[in-house]
Amino acid sequence: MANKNLNKAKEAKKDEFYTQLEDINNELRHYREHFRGKTVLCNCDDPRVSNFFTYFAYNFEFLGLKKLITTCYKNQNIDLFSQNKSEQAVYLVYEGDKNGDHIPNAEEIGVKPLKGDGDFRSKECIELLKEADIVVTNPPFSLFREYVAQLMEYDKKFLIIGHQNAIKYKEIFPLIKENRLWLGYGFKGGAGHFISHYEDKATAGDHREGMIRVSGVTWFTNLEIKKRHEDIILYKHYTPEEYPKYENYDAIDVAKTEYIPLDYDGLMGVPITFMDKYNPEQFEIIGNTCDTDWIRSAGFKPMGQATIDNLRKQGNKAHVTANMNSPYILRNGLVSLPYARIIIRKIKK
Repeated sequence: MANKNLNKAKEAKKDEFYTQLEDINNELRHYREHFRGKTVLCNCDDPRVSNFFTYFAYNFEFLGLKKLITTCYKNQNIDLFSQNKSEQAVYLVYEGDKNGDHIPNAEEIGVKPLKGDGDFRSKECIELLKEADIVVTNPPFSLFREYVAQLMEYDKKFLIIGHQNAIKYKEIFPLIKENRLWLGYGFKGGAGHFISHYEDKATAGDHREGMIRVSGVTWFTNLEIKKRHEDIILYKHYTPEEYPKYENYDAIDVAKTEYIPLDYDGLMGVPITFMDKYNPEQFEIIGNTCDTDWIRSAGFKPMGQATIDNLRKQGNKAHVTANMNSPYILRNGLVSLPYARIIIRKIKK
């Protein structure tokens, strides 16, 4: 999917990307032990067409759930792409099989009206949130910061879909650094196909009819999983030639996560994709170079006019100024600006 289509969706505050059942199952199979005896809330989909509702309703007894609650926003019609025109909405409650056929039948699902529009921030939806033990859904990307803040405020366990760029958000990154939020197992190839009415610009080989490809999507959670306690296998040795130091900060640059040297104990700048393999028992997170307040407090020196002039001579039109503190590398007289970096350090064992 072209980024411009994702951006259009965010700008319009219409992130109607419906998650495939296959992707939900592939992720949720790693968390089964967390759900026994729990109330699950899915509060960002129309439950009557949501695959989140389908997954939990059909696996209700297998997972040992206590209750399933799902809500929708401004919709009372069974329509996958509603126009959100209804000022009221409904929520569904399912408490398991009653007639012994092991299928969630219509008569077993309670459809209840909401007084308002079903917005997750509304008072009545917050009351449903308070009742829940675990929240699982695909919230609007445009409201991701606000959505996570609410989960944190009410101290909820969760498993939600978001874009990996959210890692850099000043509201999200501190939660990762403090081990209050981490990445799940993710989507195959780092991209997800969602049911959507937006135009899909995916390549012919990756195009799926009626779906849109979104690169960089992942799962965010605070549920413990085996993955986050597995060490990254390090095999490369440090050399100054392969790992240049930033000119304005005492840290080396590492181009790929798998290239992290096994014998370097100082600070390192790694790509944000590192977070997908981050083990808090192996590495300490120091900071994030997209956080301008942090890089100033951490001691990154301003780039200076000479560096900017050098960049311009190289034909680089990046929007940078002499007083900016972004990390940069000077090699053979050429300036390079590494993309967003997470500054880390190995934990000595």
